[in-house]
Amino acid sequence: MIFRQLFDSVSFTYTYLLASRRGGEALLIDPVIDKVDHYLRLLGELDLKLAKAVDTHVHADHISGLGALRDHTRCVTVMGRKSGTDVVSMRVDEGDKIEIGSIALDVLYTPGHTDDSYCFVMADRVFTGDTLFIRGTGRTDFQHGDPRLAYDSLFNKVLKLPDDMLVYPGHDYKGDTVSTIGEEKAFNPRLQVTSVEEYADLMDNLNLPNPKQMDVAVPANLKLGFSPPGETTKIRTLTAEDAGRQLGRDDVIFVDLREAGERTRDGIIPGSVHMPYGAIDEHIRPGGLLNVITWQSGKGLVLYCAFGERSALALEALSEAGIENVRHLGGGIEAWVKADGALEKT
Repeated sequence: MIFRQLFDSVSFTYTYLLASRRGGEALLIDPVIDKVDHYLRLLGELDLKLAKAVDTHVHADHISGLGALRDHTRCVTVMGRKSGTDVVSMRVDEGDKIEIGSIALDVLYTPGHTDDSYCFVMADRVFTGDTLFIRGTGRTDFQHGDPRLAYDSLFNKVLKLPDDMLVYPGHDYKGDTVSTIGEEKAFNPRLQVTSVEEYADLMDNLNLPNPKQMDVAVPANLKLGFSPPGETTKIRTLTAEDAGRQLGRDDVIFVDLREAGERTRDGIIPGSVHMPYGAIDEHIRPGGLLNVITWQSGKGLVLYCAFGERSALALEALSEAGIENVRHLGGGIEAWVKADGALEKT
């Protein structure tokens, strides 16, 4: 496995790069916008394709790099389902997995620092975001923070992980890089409490100043936005109602770009075929399945995903490859459900 711990000296943020192997897919956790050029350079040096960029929560101390990385690489942007961010490609719940290559992260919902805080767990390590620091814990006094929820997330979820599990936090202000669950249980001063009330009293009396970039970072991170470039994409975007009128036609194939777990969890549009977005490049090259379908059968395609971001990116890629008879469902399954579109279980 390729693993890099990257540091932003302005916000004291740790960003994590994970990949199965050189030449494979990569994932970034908590990227910082000011470091995007550095990430792209490192990805090139390691011969990696960025498949996913993930935020543990809506950050208050820096602007996220998710949007910029998506625009540069067409990667999938990922956040927790509780996030209030306007647009991301994929939202995950506790119990879901975030997968790239042979790497899988289990999703753990850990509210308290904010109401949309998540941790990501591998076999030997956990990425704790701002839920658990090395000899500290995330503050709970803004963004719907709650010390009692934080106590529950820490003591009934994170600290239940094995003692030898490595802890990789979202920040460090003292120069530490890694700890373990056992170390934090033994030596973290904020965890040496005997009750939820004691922890709440401790956190309610920290009296910390607000992060310097909070007034800029939070609004920016809630508005990652996505505006597919070019008139072609706008023209080929279907509303849910328009897409519904295409369903069942012999000359139209609906293509589901989501991952298997999303399909199982949320259902599928009846009759659609599954081609995960991560494999889109191989499907559109000469001889690829989408290429063959459109050129040889003459059938049109309607691409869809969870929220419309992946399908818009895929539409751009198909257009660049010269595949023209393609449209996509704006707003994805979310818009389809709001319009009372039919769904079936896989």
